[in-house]
Amino acid sequence: MKRVWRKATWLALICALHGHGFSDSSSLRFEVTMAPGLLDAPQTGRLLLVLSSRPEPEPRFAIGRTGLGGPFVFGRDAQEFSVGRTVVVDEAAIGVPLERLAQLPPGEYFAQAVFMWNPDIRRPDAPGNLYSAVQRVRLDPARGGTFRLELTRKIPEESPEETEHVRFVKIPSRLLSAFHGRPMYVRAGVILPRDYAREPERRYPLRIHIGGYGTRYTNVLRMMAEGSEFRRAWLADDAPRMILLHLDGAGPYGDPYAVNSANNGPYGDALVRELIPYVERMFRAIGTPEARVLDGGSTGGWSALALQIFYPDVFNGAWAYCPDSVDFRAFQLINIYEDENAYVNRYGFERPSARDPQGDVRFTMRHECQVENVMGLGDSYTMSGGQWGAWNAVYGPRGADGRPVPLWDPKTGRINREVAEHWKAYDLRLVLERNWPTLGPKLRGKLRIWIGEADDYFLNNAVYRLEDFLKRADPPADARIVYGPRQGHCWRGVSERELMREMAEAIERALRHLR
Repeated sequence: MKRVWRKATWLALICALHGHGFSDSSSLRFEVTMAPGLLDAPQTGRLLLVLSSRPEPEPRFAIGRTGLGGPFVFGRDAQEFSVGRTVVVDEAAIGVPLERLAQLPPGEYFAQAVFMWNPDIRRPDAPGNLYSAVQRVRLDPARGGTFRLELTRKIPEESPEETEHVRFVKIPSRLLSAFHGRPMYVRAGVILPRDYAREPERRYPLRIHIGGYGTRYTNVLRMMAEGSEFRRAWLADDAPRMILLHLDGAGPYGDPYAVNSANNGPYGDALVRELIPYVERMFRAIGTPEARVLDGGSTGGWSALALQIFYPDVFNGAWAYCPDSVDFRAFQLINIYEDENAYVNRYGFERPSARDPQGDVRFTMRHECQVENVMGLGDSYTMSGGQWGAWNAVYGPRGADGRPVPLWDPKTGRINREVAEHWKAYDLRLVLERNWPTLGPKLRGKLRIWIGEADDYFLNNAVYRLEDFLKRADPPADARIVYGPRQGHCWRGVSERELMREMAEAIERALRHLR
């Protein structure tokens, strides 16, 4: 929802963005405290101050939103935060879309504080995170002033309600617990086929579904909501009968992207060796590679392809639409191997990160990463739990401090060439090209991609490069890549019903071959 601004406010914002109106003598500050009984022990995390022009929806729900139409957000680290301690948000805090509190246009705001400390699910709405009530304040940086907010509320633990067709899974992961040195769990949603309870002897194929960035496993409730297109297709008389396993899009550094990594640990192995076998046992799945398929869009599109490529003997095909960059020579608009800077292109202009259907820039790389710098520990996107932080954690190395090493400097955007070398292990085109003699025979006919040629995030550029390789691959790839002219992000060239039929046909062919 876009904010409504008076013309004078917009003029003040524009001046501030260009460096005018900044006062070093400003004493504007917010003092944030914590109510008793919320935490069992002091915690270190990120304290965020959100200032919105309206009280509803609550300002905290807009944290992470890109563009100039969102609220003002300011962030700083809070070390060992507990009852009796005051954490101050002042000129030392970084912000977006304005960098400093002193740049705020004078006016009335609705203020809210959020303390992000959950180390296992790095997102503002993670269970255990704290927030304050919304408070109306009148601010004028030229006049200064001290304002107080108290964290009085805690986000509760997840307790989604199961239905006739929807189940939820949460299992301890031995692999992830050993890596992180604390108890870790893997969560998933399960959608059962029609007549599942009436046919207790029947066994079913497994469809592993991965949503867009950060999509939680509870999304199965939305998918199966009354009247949804998915529900109609899933429960239709002629729908193929299968079980859907919806992976979770939350982890210690944001979305874990369903693969092993230096920072998230053996996440892919946890899925393949722990979660999937458990679900197949619990819900009467066939339990063979021929009867497992993958699909997803955006983040889920990349993850579906990656699982098929990194575990070629475990799955029987990936259906991916608008996948995140599958060739890092076109990581959105960045060539991470040749470009010097992520924020500025080779012509010296600010690099776009997203475009609208008419081709206008919605926001730039610098702006989007600044949103995550504000959210991230150490003023760095690498610890934000956002999109760029998650990519960096999945594809990059782990530093001596135990945190992901940034591919580029959070402030300047300068690319670290040594870190880019580590990313090569997740460049799907490069992985395929380097390992095609082994992978080719196993992946033949199993890769299917849909992408709009006007993708909002320029993801079609990477698919073009992947296609160039797959067309000349020997042995033949028999991959299918379909482009949507003038189509944007998350265009999919088939309906849900057609998608399920394709999956069912691929499974049946593979099972027939075994008989």
